[in-house]
Amino acid sequence: MAIIQEQFGDNYGSQETSLEATKYLNESNTANYEYVKSNYNNLGITSYNLKESDNAIRFYNLAIKFSPSPDEKKTFINNKGNAYRQKKDYKNALQMYASILKDSPKSKKLLAMVITNQARTKWLQNPAYDPIQEFNKGLDIRIKEHDMYGQVSSHSHLADTYQEKDPQKALFHAKKMYELSREIKNPNDEVEALQKIILLESPERSKFFFKIYQKRNDSIDAARKKAKNQFALIRYETEKNKAENLSLQKGIAQKEYQITKQNILIISISLGALAFIISAFFWYKKRKQTLLLESDNKLKEQQLKVSKKIHDVVANGIYQVMTKIENQEDFDKEKILDELEFVYEKSRDISYEKAVSEDKPEFSKRISTLIASFNNENVKTYLAGNDENIWKTLKEFTREEIYQVMRELLVNMKKHSHATHVAFKFERKNNNIQIQYTDNGIGISEGITYKNGLTNTDSRIEAIHGEIIFDTETEKGLKIYISFPAS
Repeated sequence: MAIIQEQFGDNYGSQETSLEATKYLNESNTANYEYVKSNYNNLGITSYNLKESDNAIRFYNLAIKFSPSPDEKKTFINNKGNAYRQKKDYKNALQMYASILKDSPKSKKLLAMVITNQARTKWLQNPAYDPIQEFNKGLDIRIKEHDMYGQVSSHSHLADTYQEKDPQKALFHAKKMYELSREIKNPNDEVEALQKIILLESPERSKFFFKIYQKRNDSIDAARKKAKNQFALIRYETEKNKAENLSLQKGIAQKEYQITKQNILIISISLGALAFIISAFFWYKKRKQTLLLESDNKLKEQQLKVSKKIHDVVANGIYQVMTKIENQEDFDKEKILDELEFVYEKSRDISYEKAVSEDKPEFSKRISTLIASFNNENVKTYLAGNDENIWKTLKEFTREEIYQVMRELLVNMKKHSHATHVAFKFERKNNNIQIQYTDNGIGISEGITYKNGLTNTDSRIEAIHGEIIFDTETEKGLKIYISFPAS
């Protein structure tokens, strides 16, 4: 399941399924090694696809550890070299490829792949280096071995190399890549080849290929969305069986509870009368003191409520407008003024305690708009699973609290974390909604004193009976896990 998800482009879902699979694999049993190394290799591939180079290297090392086949180990070492190249550690990448070529692999396909990867890495390390001869050598081997997927890769590299020095040759290789991609029915490579052709062709021909590119890209996007839910029925049946077992256990417990409850009720009636008389006496004695204390608490609660509203509406609202101005080179002045006027009106409403009713868009769209407003050339934001069905049973109060929590996390990221990648992932399991926030910033050190925003975040999650966990043990960046009831 995890491998199929990766092939359809669902890398986050594939990682989740692979990590679930590790629970069933015994690393002490050699009979499990075939599955263990395959699972770790898949985790390495998905991490590489998500630009998580260090994680990819770690998983490839585990795949190498559990692989008994020499050529298979060399394949994983090649993958590890690609991960080093991704993080621009060209020295270590070249060492990986050299270690494979030192003891030439039996597989000609693997040999061609390593020769090609080594040449490409040398070219990336030194743009003056000419990799053409090695690329052609790899291509010749792949043609003899009828390695269609490998030929697609070779033509891709040759098209990139010739792009500046000989555009006509680059166009030839881009078109060969396109033809082969269609022949083997690989839509991802087909789209990549079309991108190269569009850049290299004449303006009129580019329009023709651009129309094909649009159509293919839309169909791939639709297929990926469909693939993300392809295992939903299997998971549903599994969870249904678990729920039925729990329901049976609950029925037995309820019968035992009813018997116990009847016994307790008889004793409680006897003690209740005596307790009532005693309680009434003490209640009267403390009544004045309680009323005074309640009045004091209400005043403090109102002060806290107003302070919280000012932080939510005014501070975060203005900061979000500032972020939009910062991220947009050509912004609509009138639209920005309207947003500032909206914040001003909301601040007046706070002072008069006026309840505001708004025709708000769908909650999923509000979340998408919020996260997109923090996206710029320095910070890339991503979200997964933001379907309106996830939020449909939430009360308005819970929706507003979750919206403010997400805005506080984004504001905190913008102010303090120095992150360049930020991701939100949403899931609904049983009757709980789970949110995973991830960034690659400086994280939160142990013992740090939270700012007002993060302090409010804790209190908001508590108010909706949820749970928030700050993962400070991660090697880099920050991970936050939030879960709360869906109804």
